[in-house]
Amino acid sequence: MTTSLSEQVDHLIDTRPGKELLEHNYDNEAIEVSPGIFRSAGSTAAYMIVHSEGRIIVNTGMGYEAPHHKKLFDAVCPGPTTHIITTQAHVDHVGGVALFRDEGTVYIAQANNPACQADDARIARLRRATAQIWFDVTGANAIRIAKENPGVPMHQDVPTPDVIFDERHAFSVGGLDVELVAATGETIDSLIVWLPASRVALISNLLGPLFPHFPNFNTLRGDRYRFVEPYLETTKKLRALRPVRLVTGRHLPIEGEQLIDACVERLHDAVDYVHTKTLEGMNSGVDVWTLMRTVTLPPELRVGQGYGKVMWGVRTIWETYMGWFKLQSTTELHPTTGADVLADLVSAVGIDVAVSRARDHLANGRAVEALWLVEAALRVAPGDAEATSVAVGAHEWLLAHGGDVSFWESGWLRTRLQQLQSD
Repeated sequence: MTTSLSEQVDHLIDTRPGKELLEHNYDNEAIEVSPGIFRSAGSTAAYMIVHSEGRIIVNTGMGYEAPHHKKLFDAVCPGPTTHIITTQAHVDHVGGVALFRDEGTVYIAQANNPACQADDARIARLRRATAQIWFDVTGANAIRIAKENPGVPMHQDVPTPDVIFDERHAFSVGGLDVELVAATGETIDSLIVWLPASRVALISNLLGPLFPHFPNFNTLRGDRYRFVEPYLETTKKLRALRPVRLVTGRHLPIEGEQLIDACVERLHDAVDYVHTKTLEGMNSGVDVWTLMRTVTLPPELRVGQGYGKVMWGVRTIWETYMGWFKLQSTTELHPTTGADVLADLVSAVGIDVAVSRARDHLANGRAVEALWLVEAALRVAPGDAEATSVAVGAHEWLLAHGGDVSFWESGWLRTRLQQLQSD
């Protein structure tokens, strides 16, 4: 049965769920995803482009993953590695650069790469402390990879590019023409690897690790805000190339010029719609919380929300333009929080009254309202069994009613649930 382009886009959305990002699946051998282009999957896939003089490595994984990627790639083409390209400066892209360097290797990145690595370094301790919310920090994969690659260095590199560029950079090697196009997506140093002869574009996580899903303009794990206008310009740059094969950070490539264009067009139009509607609401005096509840995508602009969520995008857009002050209360200007005062109120009315009201909220599907009350109760009486029970129930309700769709929300809810159940 023939399906429309719109239905094909919907199929991609539905078969790439967000919670799968909680698991890192590794290839057992390098997978040829396009003639001469091989994948080694991990936290983010690394790619090898083979040419007559050796190979180009596109993204290198975390430092502990690089030995695995190198082993798989070496089995197909042991090098030399003429070039290394990172499509963005996040740690799961740059960590293995040192391991892949040969004598004469040229590491190329967009000019903002050093600044992005510096941003990561500034909050590295915080990220390490909270990583277990979303990622496996047991070290199981690192231990396995170390055992399979004894003696191979696994340190996390903080590499300095040999060549940086602003807008475009082109080179030829081994009969292969390569063009690098600066873009802004998950980072301000993102880039597209464009192979004009085959019309293949390698974008990795440029538009997010799940494609086509709504972007994270702010990620729950912490990062600088990402801006709408550069994202929209990036979608236009990608469409202008007219790729026939799109290689992303997860899954197999998306095939076909028309399907790729339809996906990128829908992403552009969905983000543009949310941006426009949020600005309209702001200029009409609608508060951010109301906008988060009411700005939703029409059916024809449906995109996945397994990575970013529309309501989070609304809030980030609002704060991008207006900052943290919501213009609603003098209390916003001071460090005393609503949680502080609500705990005081719960203390005054009594734990039993607060928990009873929270149970009523939960019974009527108002899990967030229930959490406000029981979290205040637990500040007054840490470990209270009844309050903890309602808190557990609220997190279970949220997971069962859409909270397991987004990778970020699912990770947070499951971690909090485990913490509450172990208290």
